[in-house]
Amino acid sequence: MDLLLAKTMEKKGTDLHLCAGTKPLMRVNSELMEVEDSEKILPDQISGFVHAYLTKFQLQELQREKSLDFSYSRRNLGRFRCNVYYQRGTYAIAIRALPIEIPQFENLGLPEVIKNFTARPKGLVLITGATGSGKSTTLASLVDYVNTNYKYHIITIEDPLEYLHSHKNSMITQREVGGDALDFASALKSALREDPDVIMVGEMRDMETMSTALTAAETGHLVLTTLHTSSAVKAIDRILDVFSKEQHSQVQSQLATVLEGVVSQQLLPKADGSGLIAVAEVLVVTPAVRNMIREGKHFQVSNLIQTGVKQGMVSLERTLAKLVREGVITHEVGFYKANDSQLFENYLNQPNL
Repeated sequence: MDLLLAKTMEKKGTDLHLCAGTKPLMRVNSELMEVEDSEKILPDQISGFVHAYLTKFQLQELQREKSLDFSYSRRNLGRFRCNVYYQRGTYAIAIRALPIEIPQFENLGLPEVIKNFTARPKGLVLITGATGSGKSTTLASLVDYVNTNYKYHIITIEDPLEYLHSHKNSMITQREVGGDALDFASALKSALREDPDVIMVGEMRDMETMSTALTAAETGHLVLTTLHTSSAVKAIDRILDVFSKEQHSQVQSQLATVLEGVVSQQLLPKADGSGLIAVAEVLVVTPAVRNMIREGKHFQVSNLIQTGVKQGMVSLERTLAKLVREGVITHEVGFYKANDSQLFENYLNQPNL
């Protein structure tokens, strides 16, 4: 295992996939490729690693749930986020490399306005995107920025722990679901009794967690969390969809009150093949946005993003068009990744729009 991870890190790979009957695959610059000088993996090899590393309780959870997230650390290699699951009755593992050092926000290449959300005394900030879009890294960098610049009590709730934060100007406590807490919802409820200023929730997966996060933001805490959506509008849709229609009016009112910003990010391959670049759509919640959410007209928010440059809004389509004109990404990537491909073409053909 360590040899495979070392080869993956040597190639600057982000992920390693182990599945019985095939050679190990690593993802480099978004492309899957075989690990050099490797052989097909046997079921017993994966099983040996799983049974050697997981605790008795983790193995029981794996057998019950059929998949399990856990973290794996090796000196001189780093930390890794692992997901072990069943396929054809045998184990398979997906492993993601985590940088040992928490990257500074300024080095992520994301819009500076995102950092300003950490200055909010309370409210809800959503970092959204697909799996592998860099949400966890952005979240960790924002937590580190708060940790460095404010005297706060920060609580993180994660499954599993990804980045290890040290106490800086703030006190930071990190709770891992499964080890330090039963689940996100119970950990979040407990956090409200632990005098936090900032709460970072690794992911809002269910109605109970979302409801408690909204309450936490309402009661004077800054809540930073993630969702698997591709735009600000879809993030609001996702939250509403979890609740019954009878609850929508109440949830819309809560969201209109507590939501401070939504960042929907992606990692795109550069045109020259040298790596990936982060891009993001940014919704800064203004009084006009709050009114739209409260009235159930949040589908119109995308129009405000396009026209709200002075308020700090960042249009994904405008950003993609700029990167294509500069030769940073290809036209194909820009067109494919835009939420509105026609709007992307308009910005590309009329730079002054």
